[in-house]
Amino acid sequence: MSKETTIAAPAYPDDPEDSGISVAALERANMGRRIRVLRNRLGLSQIEFAETFGIPANSIRQYEIGRYMPPPAVRAYLKVIEAEPDKVRQVIAAG
Repeated sequence: MSKETTIAAPAYPDDPEDSGISVAALERANMGRRIRVLRNRLGLSQIEFAETFGIPANSIRQYEIGRYMPPPAVRAYLKVIEAEPDKVRQVIAAG
């Protein structure tokens, strides 16, 4: 079974409009939360975060709402930003 088909949280049985949450959807949601927390910790809007770190604003939006999982290279970059945001800014500014 794939992460998209493996259910992490079943649908609420008394709500006919509810559906189960896949493992992949839960992972996307958790990643989106991490990005939002990081961005808020840095005091940046989505646009400011995107412009500061060179990630398209639309991608930041999509990641934060859990629609898409960032590709591995972006996830690695986000970890570096999380650990050393000032260093990343310096490197970017040095061009």
